[in-house]
Amino acid sequence: MADLKFQRNFGIAAHIDAGKTTTTERILRYTGMIHKIGEVHDGAATTDWMEQEKERGITITSAAVSCKWDFPTVRGKSDANTKNYYFNIIDTPGHVDFTVEVERSMRVLDGLIALFSAVDGVEPQSETVWRQANRYNVPRIGFVNKMDRSGADFLNVVKQVREMLGSKAVPLQLPIGAEDDFKGVVDLVKMKGIIWHMETEGMTFDEIPVPEDMLAEANEWRGHLVEAVAEYDDKLLEKFFENPDSISENEIHEAIRKATIDLSIVPMMCGSSFKNKGVQTALDAVCRYLPSPLDIEAVSGMNPDSGETETRKPDAKEPFAALAFKIMTDPFVGRLAFFRVYSGHLDAGSYVLNVRSGKKERISRIMKMFANKQNPIDFIEAGDIGAAVGFKEIKTGDTLCHEDHPITLENMFIPEPVISVAVEPKTQADVDKMGMAIAKLIEEDPTLRVRTDDETSQTILSGMGELHLEIIIDRMRREFKVEVNQGAPQVAYKEAFGKTVEHRETLKKQTGGRGKFADIVFELGPIDEDWKAENPDKNYQFVNALFGGSIPREFVPAIQKGFETAMTTGVLASYPVDNMKIRVFDGSFHAVDSDSMSFELCAKSGFREAARKAKPVLLEPIMKVEVVTPDLYMGDVTGDLNRRRGMLEGMDSRAGAQVIKAKVPLSEMFGYVTQLRSLSSGRASNTMEFSHYSPAPNGIAEEVIAKVKGKTTKG
Repeated sequence: MADLKFQRNFGIAAHIDAGKTTTTERILRYTGMIHKIGEVHDGAATTDWMEQEKERGITITSAAVSCKWDFPTVRGKSDANTKNYYFNIIDTPGHVDFTVEVERSMRVLDGLIALFSAVDGVEPQSETVWRQANRYNVPRIGFVNKMDRSGADFLNVVKQVREMLGSKAVPLQLPIGAEDDFKGVVDLVKMKGIIWHMETEGMTFDEIPVPEDMLAEANEWRGHLVEAVAEYDDKLLEKFFENPDSISENEIHEAIRKATIDLSIVPMMCGSSFKNKGVQTALDAVCRYLPSPLDIEAVSGMNPDSGETETRKPDAKEPFAALAFKIMTDPFVGRLAFFRVYSGHLDAGSYVLNVRSGKKERISRIMKMFANKQNPIDFIEAGDIGAAVGFKEIKTGDTLCHEDHPITLENMFIPEPVISVAVEPKTQADVDKMGMAIAKLIEEDPTLRVRTDDETSQTILSGMGELHLEIIIDRMRREFKVEVNQGAPQVAYKEAFGKTVEHRETLKKQTGGRGKFADIVFELGPIDEDWKAENPDKNYQFVNALFGGSIPREFVPAIQKGFETAMTTGVLASYPVDNMKIRVFDGSFHAVDSDSMSFELCAKSGFREAARKAKPVLLEPIMKVEVVTPDLYMGDVTGDLNRRRGMLEGMDSRAGAQVIKAKVPLSEMFGYVTQLRSLSSGRASNTMEFSHYSPAPNGIAEEVIAKVKGKTTKG
């Protein structure tokens, strides 16, 4: 294995169309992994290998690639000081429907290149990506792409990153020219200009003195840069005030690196990936400023046997520990589990413990991934990312570890689906195939959920958006040869309680011989806000306030399970209950007739009775919508959003167009893209992502409940 000091595991993430895949393609060209640049619009990009990705020109699934980069060197000339840096890169989707691909990538990466469009700046999905990076404390570099486009403004994007994302964005470069005149950049550390050669696809460049007309601006921004990182090196600030020219490049690089890894600053760079400008300096910055696995703190997890917290250092001599972050089905090798190794060494053909299932898994082969191609390797060690073949039941988020040293690593956050669609097989032959196809797709995609509607016996698929479900159904047809009929998309409503009620539920069944008896006194109501703040990913709070042996301790898990199962079907319209608190504080039992099943059934029936008294309300998903439109159509667009029950939150201007931000219920947004096109003669665009759940107005709630009850009656 390579020296971990020269390893970089990083991702590329951004809003739709900021140029992630185009940038990845350039990286693969400059690192010698491909010899011809494939363009997204031609359907020829290496990491967009799925048929749907080629057709639509979008990234749907995150793709991992490995490559090497020589640094530092003068491009085109070797140097005695050159070191081989090893990159594991994950290119992620920009569309919010595939946000879990970004989420699971962030969980296992050490660094990130956050891309922004020089014209559009910080867009809605940029904010989502930023929040995801914050959740896992991922150090990042900002790269402002598309500097050759009309309306490009590097410093304005830097300002937006500061104001809208609350990060200390610090330019390391200034562009030389913009739009059609974008020629190169001024390196504020070296205080030199860089002009790339187009005839070599940007592989080589000339260093020039800082242009005269930019000298004052360059000195000013260099001063800002030194001030921003000076707290990481006091001598730097002294030198800056005494004699700025006495500061060496290495001193600045070292201070930037420490500040970046500490998440104190975000170094900002610029370029145009499509025109082959600036990607190489971004790769140099990855080597210089983003952390190696050794720079990241030892990963901590829980010992499942003792419940104690343990740590694993990024060292091949430590016990093996890895996190499976993605499952993929390949037509040639079968199921692949992508995993990040945090500690230890694993040989192909050896066994690991899957902590979730408690079973041993044989990893028959280990692969290094290059998009959808696999290269077998004999072993893998701490700090690396690979794929395993030959396992039986590894799922997304499972911890794989040494049998004698079990540890459970922190899982990843999986967002809840907001939209559903009913599917049914077209022919009898498709019935079994559909079940298998859905099982495989759910294994790959944790945001995809499936349930059977009890009244209609239809299969209901739930996902993150219309595009998500459209792609899933398309994959069922193409990859699994399943023909299905699908219904209209439906909103994934939820139910919640408005007040806390106390209830006593008694279950008595005498059927001759041993009967069933359970008696529970409990409170049911909304979750405690303080508890929710500490446990944002949980929506069920169970408080055991029993004392004096009124109910034996061994029956408490059954009571807990009974309520948890019951909350999947609310009393208003059978939608799942969100944020429920149960406090069990009294009850009784029978020495012979009471058992776990009795208490579980009692909890379920108690839920139905108490829920009706707890002021149940219907919750609807609210979406964060951003529309970019020319001035001419502002009135029509805002009027249409108002008609859709939208709450306007602000207006802004961006690159000569108006940006309207609003929160709109999902139920009002079906078919919005088509309507927006007709309102604006095709000149406006919109993005939409889930914001939160909110109580539906009475009229809407009554309509939804009546529709569900009508369907039940017909069934």
